[in-house]
Amino acid sequence: MTDISKTKSSFYRRLYVAHLLASGTASVPAVMEATGMPRRTAQDTIAALSELDIDCRFAKGESERHNIGRYVVYDWGPIDPRWVAKHADRLRNSLGYPEIR
Repeated sequence: MTDISKTKSSFYRRLYVAHLLASGTASVPAVMEATGMPRRTAQDTIAALSELDIDCRFAKGESERHNIGRYVVYDWGPIDPRWVAKHADRLRNSLGYPEIR
């Protein structure tokens, strides 16, 4: 991981998590596994996507009880998801996250 500011790492983390959610890594445990971040950080990062005007909501599975479902990115707001996808490896490397298997 290269040294980046807290502001930049927070921004990159949100972009990368939104990318993961939109790409099918769509639950808190899956984000934790893909990034190595603690549960609370994953939850807080998902909740903070709205600060970037990214509309991400939990979609409960049909006929599922409790909180079984996945997160869905409905709108990327001002963010270009194609740019994020193209630069996902750079974001991941900057944050020091492991390569996705």
